[in-house]
Amino acid sequence: MPLFALEHSKTAYAADFALYVVVVTALAAFLLVAAPQREGLLIGALVGVGWVSWTAVEYVLHRFLLHGVAPFSRWHAEHHLRPRALIYTPTVLSAALIAMTVFLPAWAIGDLWHACALTLGFLTGNLAYAVIHHATHHWRSDNAWLLRRKRWHARHHQVGNRACYGVSSPFWDYVFGSTGRLARPTE
Repeated sequence: MPLFALEHSKTAYAADFALYVVVVTALAAFLLVAAPQREGLLIGALVGVGWVSWTAVEYVLHRFLLHGVAPFSRWHAEHHLRPRALIYTPTVLSAALIAMTVFLPAWAIGDLWHACALTLGFLTGNLAYAVIHHATHHWRSDNAWLLRRKRWHARHHQVGNRACYGVSSPFWDYVFGSTGRLARPTE
């Protein structure tokens, strides 16, 4: 399978999850063991900022890049046509982009601890998104929270639906008015 393929084999797809679990775990362990204790509060805050930043990036990429800019919109349309196919951003590309747009700039303007903390939050958000997105298409569950996420994402996949872009959180859809017309239970 080519290094930059959008459709993954089961092994490559699982390896993507495994890689991010290992990196998130390693970064968390590194910060817990090696970071200066006096930096603990700031490091925790930066992890939170990284996570929230991920949710905003997820929304912007999904709404404006994947649904508006060729060739990304054509590639993403394939996911809409075959939602159970193992179509995902190649790991090499996503890892390189995160390193270049999150870790390296944070390190350049701060220090290693702060860059690792911000990146940990961002990667944790990315991993949560990947798991949630996979779950919405592949898992059966009666968990109320996951069922809400599945319904939300199913609305996004409806033909012609230009709403519900947030996979891991609906927050930015509410902020930017892209929830679509959500029917009330009494309607």
